[in-house]
Amino acid sequence: MGTTLYLVRHGETEDNVRQIMQGQTQGCLTEHGRQQAAEVRDQMRQLAVDAVVASDLRRSIQTATIIAEPHGLPVVSTPLLRERDWGSFTGRYIPDLKDEVWPDDIETLDCLLQRAQRFLEYIVTNYKGQTVVAVGHGIVNKAIQAVFFRKPMNQVQRMANAEVRMLCLSTSAEVTSTTTVASSTVASTSEVSASAVATTRTGAAEATTATGAAASDVAATAE
Repeated sequence: MGTTLYLVRHGETEDNVRQIMQGQTQGCLTEHGRQQAAEVRDQMRQLAVDAVVASDLRRSIQTATIIAEPHGLPVVSTPLLRERDWGSFTGRYIPDLKDEVWPDDIETLDCLLQRAQRFLEYIVTNYKGQTVVAVGHGIVNKAIQAVFFRKPMNQVQRMANAEVRMLCLSTSAEVTSTTTVASSTVASTSEVSASAVATTRTGAAEATTATGAAASDVAATAE
């Protein structure tokens, strides 16, 4: 039996509104961000959820705590779901970064994708056959999907605040289709084997490095 992963981006934060690069700073939800999380909570209220996992950053924990309420579940935090470390870009106004030379202290795509792979392995190992809600961040969620789908990150559509995408992690190499979830914010996806995750990182990393894919993410959003 496979593991169903509902991958969520945290609700809107104060720095999202201000267009500040948050990176691995804690962040804090706005009132609108809390409302977004409550909407996801209500949409998932009848879902049989076995576990709720979040990044160990406050904005994700706040979102996950709201979603977990009707299920009576604790929020398990993990640094594997942290946002990308933007180094010296952290705390800066995002539109100003578009044409800047990237500093050497930004987390590399290879490291980010390795972390995304470890996260998927963590979910499959610890929650085999269960339904898990995991609240992360814009760029790390893209990396997780890049590994999962064996795609470059620039081919993964950006997630809006409090958007949900469903990934079905199987224990075989079989590729099948997921069911569509009846929610305006939950997207249906394709299923790929978790056992194949280890073979996807290198290709995804090479593709993203060759195209400079993440540069556009800097100018596009405050994650």
